Amino acid sequence: MASGTWKTIQERWRHHGLPMLGIALVATLIAWACDRAHLLKDTEHLAYDKALVEFTGGRAASGQVVVVAIDQSTIDAISQDTQLQINFGNWPYTRTLWARIAQELKAAGARAVLFDAVMDEQSSDKSADLGFAQALRETGLPFYVGMASSGSAKPLVRADFQAPVPLSTPEAAPHPEPPGDTFPEEFEDAPAPAPPVLTPEARARALAFPVSRTDGEALPSLQGTSRDPRYPVPPTPALIGAMSGFGLVDTEADGDGSMRRTKFAYTDGINTYVTLPVRMMADLLGAKEVTLSGRTLHLGEHTWHVDDDGGAALDYGGPLDTRFPQVTLFAVLNDWIRRSQGKSVDLDAALFQGKVVIIGGTSVGLNDIKATPFSSTQPGLVKQATVVDTLLSGTFITRAPAGVDLGLTFFVALVSAVLLMTARWTPLEVAWPPVLILGLFVLTGVLLKTSHTHVLMAMPALAGVGASVAALAFNHLVANRETQFIRQAFNRFMEPKRVEQMIRSRQLPRLDGENKEITAFFSDIRGFSTFSERFKEDPRQLVRILNTYLTTVSGALLREGGCLDKYIGDAVVCLFGAPMAQEDHAVRACRGALAAKAAVEVLRVDFRRQGFPDVYTRIGVNSAVNFVGNFGSDQLFSYTAIGDGMNLAARLEGANKAYGSVIMIGPRTYELAREHIEVRELDRVRVAGKTEAVTVYELLALKGQLDASTRHTVARYHEALGLYREARFAEAAAVLEAEAARSPEDGPTGKLLERCREYLESPPAKFDGVANLEK
Repeated sequence: MASGTWKTIQERWRHHGLPMLGIALVATLIAWACDRAHLLKDTEHLAYDKALVEFTGGRAASGQVVVVAIDQSTIDAISQDTQLQINFGNWPYTRTLWARIAQELKAAGARAVLFDAVMDEQSSDKSADLGFAQALRETGLPFYVGMASSGSAKPLVRADFQAPVPLSTPEAAPHPEPPGDTFPEEFEDAPAPAPPVLTPEARARALAFPVSRTDGEALPSLQGTSRDPRYPVPPTPALIGAMSGFGLVDTEADGDGSMRRTKFAYTDGINTYVTLPVRMMADLLGAKEVTLSGRTLHLGEHTWHVDDDGGAALDYGGPLDTRFPQVTLFAVLNDWIRRSQGKSVDLDAALFQGKVVIIGGTSVGLNDIKATPFSSTQPGLVKQATVVDTLLSGTFITRAPAGVDLGLTFFVALVSAVLLMTARWTPLEVAWPPVLILGLFVLTGVLLKTSHTHVLMAMPALAGVGASVAALAFNHLVANRETQFIRQAFNRFMEPKRVEQMIRSRQLPRLDGENKEITAFFSDIRGFSTFSERFKEDPRQLVRILNTYLTTVSGALLREGGCLDKYIGDAVVCLFGAPMAQEDHAVRACRGALAAKAAVEVLRVDFRRQGFPDVYTRIGVNSAVNFVGNFGSDQLFSYTAIGDGMNLAARLEGANKAYGSVIMIGPRTYELAREHIEVRELDRVRVAGKTEAVTVYELLALKGQLDASTRHTVARYHEALGLYREARFAEAAAVLEAEAARSPEDGPTGKLLERCREYLESPPAKFDGVANLEK
């Protein structure tokens, strides 16, 4: 980074550091307040969903969970088969069907079954319920069914998990089983056994599950956001005791209806209950209790990171049809029929082996279609399958701590303010907000993918955009103030149209100073002390004459884009290339010097006519890198330049006297403007305090405007100068004498002739062809 740029950055930080900090802080507080007021919830949901899909989607299918789908093809196949219609009826099918499915899944080697539905209505055929219960007992297949909560349900008694099981039952009489190749309709007339009689304690023990929080926080309430209490709806009594367990399957959707999160345990104020996947996994992992400790969920020896509220976001990894192997319910039923008939099954023998089976509806007609980040029409069972898969071998998505979100928000706001208030670059001001939002989106997605952490995006984005807008407003205010200052500061020293051009092009000078190459102009009136002596008794007349002279010279310079630096008595100091950058500053300075010379010649004629003293003017022009900026004290400061280049320009002006020239320019000026000017090489000189010699030139005219007579004089001068540098003073003098006779008014010819004659009379002890310019 260039030192000048770094100085600008430091200067802006020093002057505007507190506003930057204040803008970031205010933007952060506003964004935080909006988030707390839930004004950003919908935006955050959209951003989260997009990041989840883009960065976590496309995961391979699960190898631990298989979905048995109650799809439209199953419903159609059963409704179109008379025998199946007689046995199982229409949806919702008799529980005899689920007995057959349980038998087939057990035979196929399923590890456990989660049925994403409720069975809280007693069948009109009580024997079907009892037969289903008997089938579950005989197969020993872990089978778990959902339960819903309702405001109309009655509260259960408090479950005492330490007491003996108070289940008093007349044991259900064995339900006769059909031979392997027959259907249950042959047994419809069999006497139905009596259902079990459950005590209130037994019902509570069957539905509730021990849950504790060791951090002192309360469990989520079944009441949710409603004021009416809700309690679990018990399943049909025939299934309690036969089922392995029951869990809540209430829809856990956000306000927009999308399922993004789940909680693992609830309370109704009397008992604690767990969700259906947790209930099943507790048994599979040998856990007798669910424990929530801070941000950790414990099931036996297994732990998962969760949020402070006891919930977590679901890492779907993709839509249902790509994440979990699926098979239709009819295919499983067909395999049971084939197996009971002694035939080979159609499904792959390894499909269910050691897998957890999720049974649920996928048909639109079953009214279990929900929205997830991956699709607005996903079967509700995708949530249960995802939770089970994560509990088996995955990680939930958890929210970053509030301090992290707030810290990121402040950081984004601060970076936005500092960047825009420091750079003040229009393309960056336009591009930064979308780049900021894209960057936050990528950050959110990467963290979701790599660490399963959800960092808020909407709140930092709002703070960043807000800080950006405030920074732009501040920049606009500062720019207006700087523009006004520039206009006031430079209108006296530059043509107003040049000042406005500088402002429009945003070439505002760095008032704190910078190193840059410029061309300096110095002019002075010959014999001004004598000049002023004539007006000792009339100083006002001197002022009028001097003002006329300075206005004439300044006007010529301003028309070429020069910036008047200062007046030192009769002397004029002008800068080209600052404060407004000018690539052709050397050419402009040369044109300005020639224009000033011409204007002064006209003025001299006028002054002679009025009887005023002569204003013969000498000019020095030099190009070099100087330090330009505001200099001075607390009481007075001005825009000027300092450096060796300025000193040389001043000395070149004075050196005209020694060479009889009017405009002397330095070597760098000649190098930059040589294609546009006519010059005479005057000499090689050494400035006081310097050892290196430089070549100086007399500026004569613009390119192509030198008359033939002057061109001849310049050629003879160069010829004599070559002889002079070889110390051939007599030969040089002869050339110069001839030219002096022809052009007696040419000052440099006469001055060089004087030196040659002087050296002929008193030869120098050591001659190197270089003249010394004293102060």
